[in-house]
Amino acid sequence: MSNTFHDPSTSDQPYKDPTPLPESIPRVQELGTTSAYLKSAAFFLGAHCKEFNEDFMLCKAEDRDPAHCLKEGRRVTRCATDLITKMRENCLKDFDLHAACLEKNNHEYYACRKPERSLNKCMFEKLGLTKTIPGSPEGKTPIHLVEKPVFTTIQK
Repeated sequence: MSNTFHDPSTSDQPYKDPTPLPESIPRVQELGTTSAYLKSAAFFLGAHCKEFNEDFMLCKAEDRDPAHCLKEGRRVTRCATDLITKMRENCLKDFDLHAACLEKNNHEYYACRKPERSLNKCMFEKLGLTKTIPGSPEGKTPIHLVEKPVFTTIQK
């Protein structure tokens, strides 16, 4: 048995997945985004894909076997892909600025409130989605809307 590394880009045969999914599981493309873009879109994904997320979590509560909920997981991925595509089509500049800020600032929301506000405004105007943080105290201004927060960084 050989332990030498074979570069897949120079292979004369295409890669074949040794553990393909069963035919009963619908195919879905991966999102193709970095963690900064996913974090930027996280609250919108939660609102837009709420029904699919809840179905997936209920399925996971029924059975912890990963294969049991593959269909529900694919639906979640399709919904997320749909929203990311809409965000890119309608709010690309704001989406890019917010994700770049998160990437630069160790994914800390508080350091990126200005680009976040412009993204939130665009998402509301173009897609009708608002950022709501689950579990926020009633009657208090949500943290992302506070004008003069205690923790802040210099933002341009």
